Amino acid sequence: MAVTDTAAPDRETDSDTAARWVSLAGVVFRTVLSVAVTILGLLALTFFIGRLLPLDPVLAILGDDASQEAYDRMYVSLGLDQPLWRQFLTYIVNSLTFDFGTSLTSGRPVTEDILRVFPATLELATVAMILGTGLGIPLGVTAAANRDTWIDQTVRVVSLIGYSAPIFWLGLLGLTVFYAGLGWVGAPGRIDIVYQYDLQPVTGLYLVDSLLAGRWDIFQDVFSRIVLPASILAYGAMAYIARMTRSFMLEQFGQEYITAARAKGATRRQVIWSHAFPNIAVQLVTVVALSYAFLLEGAVLTETVFAWPGFGRYLTTALLRADMNAVLGCTLIVGLIFIALNLASDIFYRVFDPRTR
Repeated sequence: MAVTDTAAPDRETDSDTAARWVSLAGVVFRTVLSVAVTILGLLALTFFIGRLLPLDPVLAILGDDASQEAYDRMYVSLGLDQPLWRQFLTYIVNSLTFDFGTSLTSGRPVTEDILRVFPATLELATVAMILGTGLGIPLGVTAAANRDTWIDQTVRVVSLIGYSAPIFWLGLLGLTVFYAGLGWVGAPGRIDIVYQYDLQPVTGLYLVDSLLAGRWDIFQDVFSRIVLPASILAYGAMAYIARMTRSFMLEQFGQEYITAARAKGATRRQVIWSHAFPNIAVQLVTVVALSYAFLLEGAVLTETVFAWPGFGRYLTTALLRADMNAVLGCTLIVGLIFIALNLASDIFYRVFDPRTR
């Protein structure tokens, strides 16, 4: 009997472990399948957008004065004579290997162009995200903790302005006041032409590369130029994060465990930061991840106003010049960024919130 009693819990433990592994395998399979279907849908969307637009890719390459013979050769070389399903399969294979064709604007592969301009946008969006998160979360918590007071009203008005004001207007206003008027920030552009060829790119992030090279003069120049566009972008991100943080915190303040904590004598600071805030931290991960994705793909107007040589400006130029290879390649990259950040936030959610498991 003693041996039987000892073995029973072991069998139950093994069974529970096996069940957990099966459940985990099911979650991984569903996640992979969902991502695959989403990417396939994104590929189909970009492919058919490229086919439905009233632009002839052959004429875009050769020009309107091309002969019929040259037109036919290019038509065949692009695979446009193939059935639509075969063209779609070719497009999937090329896209999965990040072969988006050649840019009509630069004459280089689109992938090479994207790798060249994306670090500028990544640096700008990362600085903006640090500022937006560092300000948005404390403001949202403060507004919720002081609900219906002048502090709450002020935060809500500031957030409303940041959420609704046109980015290009804020950018032009910022340049007029802080660059032309006060001279507190550097000129539009990413780096002074004096330093452009002195800085050896390592990561493609000029702030990091200048620190690695020990060039504080270059770091100061780059920082003076990035601080204003990053602050403009951060204002919009801060407004969204502050509003969501306030909403999450107000929901937690209405829960019974908060009442119990207060009844047990917990201080106001303990109620806010030790009880309520940890329960919204995981939700904020999703908010921050989506805000970061929007900054990576939504900096088009900011980069245009500040002459920032990044991903958004490259996409704008491609649109204006009907460079469909570049447009579709950038559109696909934007979609993949959203998918990747959504997947990362979902994984983080499952790891750190046991309720989702």
